[in-house]
Amino acid sequence: MRTYFVYILKCSDNTYYTGITSDLMGRLESHQKGKYRDSYTYYRRPLELVYHCTFSDPNTAIMTEKQIKKWSKKKKEALIAGEFDKLPNLSKKNFSK
Repeated sequence: MRTYFVYILKCSDNTYYTGITSDLMGRLESHQKGKYRDSYTYYRRPLELVYHCTFSDPNTAIMTEKQIKKWSKKKKEALIAGEFDKLPNLSKKNFSK
């Protein structure tokens, strides 16, 4: 059975990149070496792998990657820190403004 990884990289400019792969270490190496000049991470190296999770179903992995990419920086940081209880509140709109 093939394994799929959704991962988050912290870039040198303190932004986050979320991706999906079936070869986590190989993909991290290609990001670090700047294999793809047009990629988001190319000019933001060095990079740090700060989060990853595994899936056996590629469709679930793809859905998860797309979901995380839409999240705010604060919500991604809560996920990275393992503060799962904060995730629902970080999804809510702030209507007090």
